[in-house]
Amino acid sequence: MPQLDLTAPAAEMGRAIAAGTLDPVELTEALLTEIKTTPEAQLIYARTTPDRARAEARAARVRANAGTRRSALDGVPISWKDLFDTAGTGTEAGTAMLQGRVPDSDAQVLANATAAGLVCLGKTHLTELAFSGLGVNPVTATPPNRHDPALAPGGSSSGAAASVAFGLAAAGIGSDTGGSVRVPAAWNDLVGFKTGVGSLPLAGVVPLCTRFDTVGPLTRTVEDAALIYAAMGGGKPVDLSGAGLSGARFLVLKNASVAPIEEAPQAAFEGAVARLSAAGAAIEEGSVPALEEAMPLSATVFAAEAYGTWGDLIEAKGDLMYPLIRRRFESGLSVSGPQFVADWRRLDALRAEWRAATAGYDAVLLPSCPILPPKVADLLADAELFTTRNLQTLRNTRVGNLMDLCGLTLPTGTPHCGLMALAPAGQERRILRLGAAMEKSLTAAGM
Repeated sequence: MPQLDLTAPAAEMGRAIAAGTLDPVELTEALLTEIKTTPEAQLIYARTTPDRARAEARAARVRANAGTRRSALDGVPISWKDLFDTAGTGTEAGTAMLQGRVPDSDAQVLANATAAGLVCLGKTHLTELAFSGLGVNPVTATPPNRHDPALAPGGSSSGAAASVAFGLAAAGIGSDTGGSVRVPAAWNDLVGFKTGVGSLPLAGVVPLCTRFDTVGPLTRTVEDAALIYAAMGGGKPVDLSGAGLSGARFLVLKNASVAPIEEAPQAAFEGAVARLSAAGAAIEEGSVPALEEAMPLSATVFAAEAYGTWGDLIEAKGDLMYPLIRRRFESGLSVSGPQFVADWRRLDALRAEWRAATAGYDAVLLPSCPILPPKVADLLADAELFTTRNLQTLRNTRVGNLMDLCGLTLPTGTPHCGLMALAPAGQERRILRLGAAMEKSLTAAGM
């Protein structure tokens, strides 16, 4: 067997297993050893599932030898954010309030992925109850940023991103309610895929706001994201062959509500858009008026549902929480029932206006995150800074959640800086094909 490359894309690992040049048992053992011996791993994995991983890898080896592989990723080991229920293994969602919570069955997306042959390595750390975009969690652990452990990793799927960025998993599964897949993917130079609400089942996923909660992979390539998306949904992968940008039409979003952008993310975004244009895409700039009214509604529709979901537990055990996360939940207390209903009715109307305004475009483009990752120590030392930076971090990604969109963030080649493409929910397969073409253009340009 050739020397193992633990940083290879998941799809490449899958092809090597199919060709007989990679043994899924050896691959899994190598990753488990890497997790055990890498100092950063204790800040990335909340717990591992070695017995399960080895059993799944042995079964994948048998299928590979018999020519009965279940999917293109049969035998490929991945990580799961610690809010996906795992039978017999603790699932605590990054909070001491759920310590000792052990579900009896797998989340549906984990069960589907297991049926497709993927190997479960374990559960990764996250922001407490998934309610912050910074990835900082003083209660359990704050995973390191790929480029500098002093910097915030992005959240809430912080450990999912770090597991891939540090070569401790072929891919990581996260969730995205306001940007929790795309922010850590962008800050760690990965591909992050936000699916539309309802595109993948949420059964067995610890909730935050079920009207916004989505499941999505953090990967090294768009192909990996497409294959994992299919595995989690129990469907057939989208065909990415022949994807190109000729004739594609993009809207670069210029709304005041997504400005300003720090210098590095803006420059990286502009450079990436120029490469897309050179590859044949038509680029236009413009604003969507509906977004200006929709953005302020986030203070109502997110916080009220989050507190409605977790208020009883917070009232009973809230002293165990990181105070700034608890404060964010408790901001939902001031939202009345009539206001919540009225704001949702208005948001539904604004979503329809957004769709009408953007119908002529293949995707809307904007920088994945408007700021670079701040230092963890600074955030922990200054409550106001924590709150301000958290809101800034999630500002652009929240567009996709408020407007009911699916989307991808792609690395631009500048550390911590992603390019985000958004399209209506339900168009996941189309945005993956488009993302593959964009990725090809950016890679060919040497980014």
